[in-house]
Amino acid sequence: MANFRYLPNTEQDRQAMLETIGVKDIMDIFSDLPENVRREGKMNLPEPLSEMEIVKEMTKMAALNTSSSQKPFFLGAGTYDHHVPSIVKHIIMRQEFLTAYVPYQPEVSQGELQALFEWQTMIAELTGMDLANCGMYDGYNAVSEAANLAFGHVKKSNKVLVSKGLNPQAIETVKTYGFGKNYSVEEIALENEVTSLEDLKAKLNPEVAAVIVQYPNFFGSIEDLKAIKAVLEGTKTLLIVSANPLALGKLEKPGALGADITVGDVQPFGIPMSLGGPHCGYFAVNDKLMRKIPSRIVGETVDEEGRRGFVMTLSTREQHIRREKATSNYSSNQALFALSSSIAMSAYGKVGIQELAQANINNTHYLAKELKAAGFEVVNTKPFFNEFVIKLNKDIQQVNKALFEKGFVGGFDASKAIGMENAYLLCATEKRTKEEMDDFVTALVEVAK
Repeated sequence: MANFRYLPNTEQDRQAMLETIGVKDIMDIFSDLPENVRREGKMNLPEPLSEMEIVKEMTKMAALNTSSSQKPFFLGAGTYDHHVPSIVKHIIMRQEFLTAYVPYQPEVSQGELQALFEWQTMIAELTGMDLANCGMYDGYNAVSEAANLAFGHVKKSNKVLVSKGLNPQAIETVKTYGFGKNYSVEEIALENEVTSLEDLKAKLNPEVAAVIVQYPNFFGSIEDLKAIKAVLEGTKTLLIVSANPLALGKLEKPGALGADITVGDVQPFGIPMSLGGPHCGYFAVNDKLMRKIPSRIVGETVDEEGRRGFVMTLSTREQHIRREKATSNYSSNQALFALSSSIAMSAYGKVGIQELAQANINNTHYLAKELKAAGFEVVNTKPFFNEFVIKLNKDIQQVNKALFEKGFVGGFDASKAIGMENAYLLCATEKRTKEEMDDFVTALVEVAK
């Protein structure tokens, strides 16, 4: 990444700006505020540092972190240690993409518009849905906006059902959105670490706007979307699928299995972990829901001379249409990271994505096999993708601390999410080598047995 520098204003710069706006002192800008709410004196902050000093200080602070380039990473749970092709950085660092804003003026935004159009096409093809918008803030925002869409679409509905196999952070976000929109969110129990069809049947009624499941789910297991859709037959309830886009390189597309809305996060394609964010969400629907999709859709057209061009075709957010007609007040998307993921997908190609998905399957199953041979109980009874759960007999926090001292970043404590004591969620992406996995098994035996 390029080394950017912050150049502060000089005192002369500040005085020139104050003179331009017709005031003598910076505090004059706040003269409209009552004196009793103004802060007197300087804030309790450290003295300013020179550029050389601040770089040293920040470098020292950054060194306290441990990155995945330093230790083998077996933590997943929503953010994954995947390879980022070098071409991604070379393209997104181009000035016309790095500094681009919302493409309101298509005549000067053709590059960004075309990139988003191509991304939408890739997402629609990958998910098997009819169309996709040009991106969301992240996967949790996307699944919550999908719940809002369903609530507005299904008349007389007041409830959304979410599988306990959905990422816990996603469940919490959906509940927050539900509070704002005044619909309730009820969880569907698990049976053998996947959504219980019997519990779904018991809780399904005409007031349910949508059923939300994750594919593969939070514990890595692959949900039976076809069976879940069959339960919804004859109802107006929508099926919302939160899908890992990399897994779709090998799994059947949600659109082919009856999903009405497919959402997710494209972090597995070309987006670094970055301490858990930022990410980039995607949102894909069937034709019937096109005009209720949040954010924007970029479309292809021709100009007066018949040349191919791109424009914002559909914008249902409040900034573009009357507020009462808007589907969402949602504004921000992650256009630069949408571009990152489309570059990565293009670099891999259709066959490459399939091979990458298979590598994740192979590594995870090898790790599970070796752990089972070492005496650990593998909880997953269903096929799984690049994550799985094992049962430990020791406190997970202490196990992870001991693993870290041995040179590994361990897994996630999924005990609360799955309803089992010391449930340890592990992930093995394509970046994990056989040697790393073998060494990890040896270390886990030493610290957890």
